[in-house]
Parts: sequence; C-alpha cells; structure tokens
Amino acid sequence: MNTPASIFDKIVDKRRSYRLFQKDFIIPESVVSKSLERAIKSPNSSNMQLWEFYRIKSKEAKEEVAKICLSQAGAQTASEIVVFVARPDLWKKRQAVHLKRIENSPTKHIKNKLLDNSEFSYYNRVIPMFYDTSFACIRDLVKRFYVWNKSRQKPFMQDVFTKHVPVVAQKSTALAAQTFMLSIAAEGYDSLPMEGLDSKRMKRFLKLPNQAEINMAIAVGKGLPEGVRGGRFRIPYDQVVFEK
Repeated sequence: MNTPASIFDKIVDKRRSYRLFQKDFIIPESVVSKSLERAIKSPNSSNMQLWEFYRIKSKEAKEEVAKICLSQAGAQTASEIVVFVARPDLWKKRQAVHLKRIENSPTKHIKNKLLDNSEFSYYNRVIPMFYDTSFACIRDLVKRFYVWNKSRQKPFMQDVFTKHVPVVAQKSTALAAQTFMLSIAAEGYDSLPMEGLDSKRMKRFLKLPNQAEINMAIAVGKGLPEGVRGGRFRIPYDQVVFEK
C-alpha cells in the first residue's frame, strides 16, 4: 500500500551519493527546476530565505566548476551542478521585502503570542538586532551583557552574536539542499553533495561578494551503479537517538 509515509521511505532510501554519473546524459530541465522550486519551500530561519542557487548547465561552466570541485568524478560526469550559497549579507533586502509584504496587513501591529512581537516589530526591530554586523565588537559587547542579564532570569537564546549570523544562514541553506536532493530522488534521478571544493575560486567564478558563503555544490544526473560505495551504513539508532 502506497501511503505517503511508505512513498517517502522509498524516496529517502533511493537518495544515495552517486560519485559517478552517465556521462553526457541530458537530465530533463523540469526535473532540476521543479526540485529547486521545492527547495525554496524549505523551512528557514525567520523566513528570511538568505540563500541563492546557481545552476551550472553549459559545457564550459561545468568543466570549470568540476575543476573547482577538485575534479571529482561526480562533478566531471554530472548532467548539471547546482551550487547552494548562503547569503547573510542580503538580510536588508529580505527585510525590506517582508516589511513591504505586511505594509497593508490588518494584523501588522497585532502582537503575536508565539513571537512575543507584532510581525512588523519583529522584522523592523528584532531582525536588525541579529543580522546587522556593523560595529561588530561594540554590538557583541552590548549583546553579551543583555544575554547574560536575560538568561539569569529564564532560558534565553545564546547564539545571537556576530559569529552566529553566517551559521544560521548556512543551516537554512543546508535544509534547502536536502529538500533538493530528496526531490531529485523522487523524480527518479540521482545526486552527489560536494563539500570538497575550493570555496574561494567558486566565489570568484560566481562573482559573489566576500560575505557570501558556499554551502555545497550538488551534482545531479543519472547515477551509475559503480558510483555508489557499497551498501548504506549508519550508526545504530540506539547510539544516536536518546530520550529524556
């Protein structure tokens, strides 16, 4: 019986890291575009969507990016390579989009019990407090005292300093990458997440600013059986899952 859960099990089981693809295979355009549309729906911090996705499609671009990916066989034989980029530097643009979105909302100034702020207040006041990294040393000193004082009274978020901004953007981008790979599997094709790459060269190739960060590159195509390194191995459930 194909219940949603059993179908999802099949998709998860199909997703393997293929280190070799059928060379010169043309993956349908809709497979990658639809998978990116699904990736964009991934959960992300404060719905700021601080990510970008670069499709590497042309022969020349793929050859160059394959070199940047340390000439891995998966990169050299992929139908396409998609580079996932974390963009914490785009926070002001994303903030402006949200403020415009709620400009005429009837609930603009109504306090949300879950956020302890109105939506307007959250994006207008709270978001800059976290994402603005100008005068980082001064901001972090003020935050350190504020967090110390608040956390004496009750549990309070600790990871709010300048060093945590790119981490938050990277985590959200990684969630999108996982959605993308599961979607590729659901479409009947294969993928390879690649962290082994020259991030400086990749940023130069994509013409990215300094604050942008490469999350990973994902090769996609028709995987070959020899591209999978044996059976799937995972640490046993009871060694990684704990209950309290």
